[in-house]
Amino acid sequence: MKRAKEKASGPDEARRVSLILRRLNQDYSDVVCALTHSNAWELLAATILSAQCTDVRVNIVTPALFAAYPSVQTLAVAAQPDVEQLVRTTGFFRNKAKNLIGAAKGIVERYNGQVPTTMEELLTLPGVARKTANVVLGSWFGIASGVVVDTHVSRISNRLGLTKAADPKKIEQDLMKVSPKKRWVLFSHQIIHHGRAVCVARKPKCDICRLYDLCSSKEKTS
Repeated sequence: MKRAKEKASGPDEARRVSLILRRLNQDYSDVVCALTHSNAWELLAATILSAQCTDVRVNIVTPALFAAYPSVQTLAVAAQPDVEQLVRTTGFFRNKAKNLIGAAKGIVERYNGQVPTTMEELLTLPGVARKTANVVLGSWFGIASGVVVDTHVSRISNRLGLTKAADPKKIEQDLMKVSPKKRWVLFSHQIIHHGRAVCVARKPKCDICRLYDLCSSKEKTS
């Protein structure tokens, strides 16, 4: 990956953000959600499991989970100890198993077995906060309800000066202001992929970063 040719020495903030969005588009034009799933329920369950866990680990765990409980209806009546054993390696497995069963029951009892398509309804389900709801709405239903804020998005948006907030809700509000609504879903995926490939937590790979000249982070390396 070559560093971008166009310079951003002293552009106004709108132009700087525009350049960030443009370069992310150039490098990550067709990225998608990294969680393996075949329907809305599987994506919701996988996202619940992804809390403080890598997507790689979740993708290792979910095939056995979905084989044992192939539908939201079957998981809704599952015994928690059995689910715990299947999701143990994702961490916080007792709470995650409880949330999975609770979310499945909520979907079956209140939404006729169908994953709801609004933020308000999704937030009524155990284990579902805005991040999880945004993932499901954006990646499965194509609904831009907000910006997914995970650890990568939080870290990189702060490094790039797109926000100064630490609270995920405030970060999301700031990012929704600087990016067009039609870009919210893709923007989230792009930032996440950039965080995994280049702008990693401990030693960011600034020498190959296409956003280098647009970044003023104290963690930036020469």
